[in-house]
Amino acid sequence: MKTKFITFFLILFVIQITFSQYKKLSDKAEVSIITAGPGNELYEGFGHSTIRVKDIDFDTAYNYGIFDFNAPNFYLNFTKGKLLYKLESYPFHYFVRGYQRDKRWIKEQVLNLNQSEKQQFFEYLENNAKPKNATYLYDPFFNNCATILREITEKILKDKVTFNDNYILKKKSFRQLMNIEIPWNTWGSFGINLALGSKLDHIATTKQYMYLPDYVYSGFKNATVTRGVKTESLIKKDGFILNYEELTIKPSFFNPFLVFTFILLIGLYITYRDVKRKQRTKWFDFLLLLSTGIIGVLIVFLWFFTDHSTTPTNFNFLWAFAPNIVIAFYVFKDTPMLWIKFYVKALLILLVIIPIIWIGKVQLLPLAILPFLLLLFIRLYFIKSILSFKK
Repeated sequence: MKTKFITFFLILFVIQITFSQYKKLSDKAEVSIITAGPGNELYEGFGHSTIRVKDIDFDTAYNYGIFDFNAPNFYLNFTKGKLLYKLESYPFHYFVRGYQRDKRWIKEQVLNLNQSEKQQFFEYLENNAKPKNATYLYDPFFNNCATILREITEKILKDKVTFNDNYILKKKSFRQLMNIEIPWNTWGSFGINLALGSKLDHIATTKQYMYLPDYVYSGFKNATVTRGVKTESLIKKDGFILNYEELTIKPSFFNPFLVFTFILLIGLYITYRDVKRKQRTKWFDFLLLLSTGIIGVLIVFLWFFTDHSTTPTNFNFLWAFAPNIVIAFYVFKDTPMLWIKFYVKALLILLVIIPIIWIGKVQLLPLAILPFLLLLFIRLYFIKSILSFKK
């Protein structure tokens, strides 16, 4: 009898835990999409998106943009494309405080939800924030803190929500959208455009635009929700929480274009002097090929040996040719072997292909590299013309 009595109360306890693990929101509760403006650092350059749930007795930010530099093998996993992010929930005023300190704007869009939908959002986020569910495999273009917000909304509202695309006036690629956010003549923009391949040049769908927080804001602003025969805006209220002038990433004095232009001028002077003397500055050719070879090896590594979704098929290999890292030592000799002449011709052909790739928008290469490409073509043509090859 005693055992049955204990078993009965254990069952009641389990039932209570199961059905009471999430508090019930009041009719004053609000669920909001939060969009934050960009900062001065590269990783802040796109802005940020998060979800806010506010009720009478709590106000919580659900932030999918958390990563830990101190996590085991963080930098190795980042390089290999296996970067884990996680959802963290914390008081919303902490979220605001950080942006207030950096003087970055914050916009809030309160969603037009009924009580049941608010509760579903809250329970979904609370469940997702549990340690066993919080971690996800991050992708900067296809699975990030911005893309997740639309996915959550579609999971909860299902076919009741419609994200309209009438605000997209001109179709752009992922790369074009990215380059709007980060100035072209910065080392961050140069590095990203160098490392990422032609998949980034595919035209993005309206949904894919929402990998950027600005388009999350626009997407939700133009979305509608239908209940029965009534269709309304998905946004009930829209306004600033913090209203600061938008920050931008500013190019440094030693920006990529200036540096590569300076290298071009040095290379032109050396080549002019070599033509006059009918000699060749071997150390310069060595450094030119060695540096492009090292960059080429990095491109090959990112292309074939990582899980990054956008590093394969990278046409920067046309100028950053990995075998150059070895050929540099052959070119350093006074009389290289005969086959080097054909190798140099092949490099020139690869360089000629670049404008075709660029104009055809197969892949847009970093703009700042143009002076270096000009130098590379001139110097390779000079090498082909002046070197004494072994027969």
